[in-house]
Amino acid sequence: MSRFENLAGKVAVVTGGASGIGRGIASRLIAQGMRVVIADVEQKALDSAASALGATGIRVDVSSLESVRSLASEVQRQFGAVHVVCNNAGVGSVARLEDMTSADWHWMLGVNLWGVIHGTNVFLRLLKENAEGGHIVNTASMGGLATLPGLGGYTTTKFAVVAFSETLAAELESEGSRVGVTVLCPGPVRSNIKTSHRNRPASLLGGGLVDSDLEQSEEGRAMPWLDPEQVGDVVVQAIQRGDLYALTHPEMAGIPAARHARIAAAFEAAAARLISATSNARTDASTTDSTP
Repeated sequence: MSRFENLAGKVAVVTGGASGIGRGIASRLIAQGMRVVIADVEQKALDSAASALGATGIRVDVSSLESVRSLASEVQRQFGAVHVVCNNAGVGSVARLEDMTSADWHWMLGVNLWGVIHGTNVFLRLLKENAEGGHIVNTASMGGLATLPGLGGYTTTKFAVVAFSETLAAELESEGSRVGVTVLCPGPVRSNIKTSHRNRPASLLGGGLVDSDLEQSEEGRAMPWLDPEQVGDVVVQAIQRGDLYALTHPEMAGIPAARHARIAAAFEAAAARLISATSNARTDASTTDSTP
């Protein structure tokens, strides 16, 4: 994996940067001496965050390829280069899968998955042009490593982001690229994702998805919640080390481990059935051959 240790003076773009994890990442990149563009669909929050952080704010709708292209053009115009791209914008409303409509899926996939795809496709060429290399950070979730009832739409997109990032990292490494990839899989973080519908387009309203404040639930109150700046520190370290995975809650390792154990057990069961079937076939053949 390609390291990107010296961040001072470099240019970063963080989508979903006006609040939550995106703002936390932006603040910690700025602390490293980076010139940071925060891009967000929410103009008022964007203006406020840019002023408070000392960042450049540019409005973007990551579900739109043309909007992301315009973002890249404006970053190039203002700064002449980009070195770190954090595809972080996301929504996290909840619903049972059977209750989700096409509008729900278009909204969730458009932001969480197409936002990552658009950001990568548009900015990767620019990162490759840098003699010193670059880095892409894609925000997934612990929900990209294990499923949760009621979060099927969200986890579907986040599993896809993990697969996308792993594949991209392998392809770049195989070509000897100086561009690295990190997939961020945070656990519980204090953010505005609990009010995701505030930015849902009118054309995609209607469906089963509803906002939920997990932090205030009985289950949520027992979780180890982090502030966005703590996640930002994890991201900075992952970029500098060239880590593929950036994990915020090591104490939650048992959740994906349990899923992996179920998969391993299924492979073992399949192998046992194959051995049994092969043995039975040999016994049947032997019986047939010995029949007068």
